[in-house]
Amino acid sequence: RPHSRQRSGRLPHRTPLPDAAKGAMAPVWNVAALAYGMLPAPSATPGRSLTLSQLPQNIVDVEYAVRGEMDLIAQELKEKLKQKDHGLPFDEIVACNIGNPQALGQAPVSFHRQVLSLLTNPELQDKDLYAGDVHDRARLFTNATTFGAYSHSKGADLLRKYVADFITRRDGAQLPPADPDSIYLTDGASPAVKLSLSLLVGGPDDGVLLPVPQYPLYSAALTNLGGSAVGYYLDEDNGWSVKMDEVEEAVARFRAERPKGRVRAMVLINPGNPTGNVMSREQMEAVVTMCYENGIVILADEVYQENIWSKTKKWESFRKVAHEMNVPVEIVSFHSISKGYYGECGLRGGYMHLENIDQQVQSQLYKLVSMTLCSNTMGQAMTASMMNPPAEGDSSFELFRAERTAILESLHRKSLMVSKRLDSLPGMSCQPIDGAMYAFPRVELPAAALKAAKDAGRTPDLFYCIAMLQETGIVVVPGSGFHQRPGTWHFRITILPAEAKLPALLDRLESFHRAFMARYAKDEL
Repeated sequence: RPHSRQRSGRLPHRTPLPDAAKGAMAPVWNVAALAYGMLPAPSATPGRSLTLSQLPQNIVDVEYAVRGEMDLIAQELKEKLKQKDHGLPFDEIVACNIGNPQALGQAPVSFHRQVLSLLTNPELQDKDLYAGDVHDRARLFTNATTFGAYSHSKGADLLRKYVADFITRRDGAQLPPADPDSIYLTDGASPAVKLSLSLLVGGPDDGVLLPVPQYPLYSAALTNLGGSAVGYYLDEDNGWSVKMDEVEEAVARFRAERPKGRVRAMVLINPGNPTGNVMSREQMEAVVTMCYENGIVILADEVYQENIWSKTKKWESFRKVAHEMNVPVEIVSFHSISKGYYGECGLRGGYMHLENIDQQVQSQLYKLVSMTLCSNTMGQAMTASMMNPPAEGDSSFELFRAERTAILESLHRKSLMVSKRLDSLPGMSCQPIDGAMYAFPRVELPAAALKAAKDAGRTPDLFYCIAMLQETGIVVVPGSGFHQRPGTWHFRITILPAEAKLPALLDRLESFHRAFMARYAKDEL
């Protein structure tokens, strides 16, 4: 760091450097000299270094459709609604573009919020405010770590042990127990995804298999890192299933385009976002075998594991499947408190679990994690707590069970309501929502609508979704933001609006859709 200026404004006196050292110190010295105005700024705009033209191209190329143009238009309309005579054909904006349960009215689970209140106000822990098990957990967590201080960079020891206990219990005691040292508590699943990709991607010759459609965090993170997305198409007509021939074709295309390239990882989002599919055991076993035989790391996005609506499909973790196959494939799995029945998106809690990952690699990962010191400690506590809710016999159990059951049963009913209604519309088809929180219907747009979209300089699905927003106030995400088969058009809509309001919302959507299709079908005559 440059020394502070003397009162004369000159640089402090320095002992002359040996000639041999001058070259090595030149970059440091130039930075210091630039700070003092001794060198011209290397910028096309005098006095400015941070301009759009000078940003790394990888940053400029990043796209994240979930909060893209649709969200910006929605914000503008929301401001207009504040005017007395706004002139819009609706009175509210309904944000169906993002899986944000509490923003759409879902109540938090009492037990965990009560624990949180005692962690943030430890002087209340001995005041008998809540059920005894709430106070017991708050005292246990408080004795394990100081929540206003940095924790271990992986997360507080006890809290990681709680998460390890959850994984062991979930996957079955017959398997080796989860190791707390292989668990990293994170600020939601997204930072963990980006961190894991940074271990795998160093440039365009590093490819990562992504499902198409996929959650745009993955493609955005890959773009930022300069890696290559290797898309494999999910089979829409068969419930958005994973087909290994599609995966093999994607790998072959990548290797043909980049002879020196290597597929480093495969992303599996199970249950699917945006597709709502739940992978079968057969599909999972095929993935495990292929990844192990080809040295490909499985990145298992399992944040919707408690959102299973199909009565015929069973969810299992990739860790469990690999152990039962006795295949030591490398797995990095992600979970979050933002989804499930808890919906605590704003508390930013989650974890990353490593299975069969080299210890030297884990040391490098720990170094990277240490750069940010630790994840937020309240998010750590809520992750540990939500992975270990009250058990039968605990004083909070009956209330917890009632709240959990009510949330999950309502989500199940809404998944059926949304998928069946959308699938019934002319020119629209929607696969059953077997899991997660979204429908991803396909829209057969008339040729006149495709032309109108082209004339407007927008993709057809974005054109359709903007029209829906402007006419109904419903915010959805165009399928192009998730990628899709060429020539097909979709949109993603959440099932999260309040159950009492959902029929009216679907009525508005249906009225819009029928009018839109009729308008552009008429233009073709």
